[in-house]
Parts: sequence; structure tokens; C-alpha cells
Amino acid sequence: MAEKSTSQPQPGKRKRVTGQLSGVQIMFAAILAIGLILAFNYSSLIAATQPLQQLYAQVSDEIDQLKHDQGDLIAERDYVQSDAYVESWARDAGKMVRPGEILVIPVPVETSADATPTPPPDIPLETTPPEPESWEVWWSLFFDSPPPKF
Repeated sequence: MAEKSTSQPQPGKRKRVTGQLSGVQIMFAAILAIGLILAFNYSSLIAATQPLQQLYAQVSDEIDQLKHDQGDLIAERDYVQSDAYVESWARDAGKMVRPGEILVIPVPVETSADATPTPPPDIPLETTPPEPESWEVWWSLFFDSPPPKF
């Protein structure tokens, strides 16, 4: 009796069962699903940060500009508080001189034959019409014709 029984597996050959998933396949599918979910969430986070990065860049530029303006204002404040500014203002706008100096104000030269200044022409004043009497106002409210003259 040289018959071999088929119920015992032979070494080197595996028995395949169709229609069932193995534990390795289930673990691979679970890892793949978790990886896809994480990749999707991470990409949506990256997409959500784009407007924030643009806003951050805009605010950073504005801060740099304001720091530059602040530096200019501090330099102007320091100059205004200095003696050089006070002296410059006193000579230009204040028309002041130091002791021993003489203030010279240039006068424009007249081109006409006589050097006497001419007064500006009289500007005619606008006269306002006299205020109407109260009965004339009432007359114009009730009738379309002007009030009679007495």
C-alpha cells in the first residue's frame, strides 16, 4: 500500500484557502488606510496655513515700514530738541538776530516811475436786500403774486 494520504501537507507546498483574508493583509490595509487619512489631514493643514503665511508676510512688511518711520520720527524729534534747530527757527521764522548782528529784510524793487506804493483798489461791498416785512412773507406764502407796494 503505497498510497499517500492527501490530508497531510507536504513540505514546501502551502495550502491556499480562497475567499479569506490573512492577518498580514488586514494589517497592511489598516496601515494603508491610516496613512491615507494622515496624508489627507496633513495636506489640508498645509492648505489652511497658506493665507496665514501671506498675512504674516504682509504684517511683517508693515512692521518693518513702521520701524523705519519710527526711526525717522525719532531722528526728527532729536533734531527739533537740539540747539541747531532752535537757532535755525529763530533766524528764519522768528526773524531774530544775535547781539551785534543787523537784520536785513530785502524789499522788492518797484518797476514804475514813482516809487510810492499804490493802495489796493476798493472792493465794492455786496449789499444785501432789505429783509421783507412779515406780512410780505405771509403774502408770498398764500399767493403766487408779489405783495402789493404801498
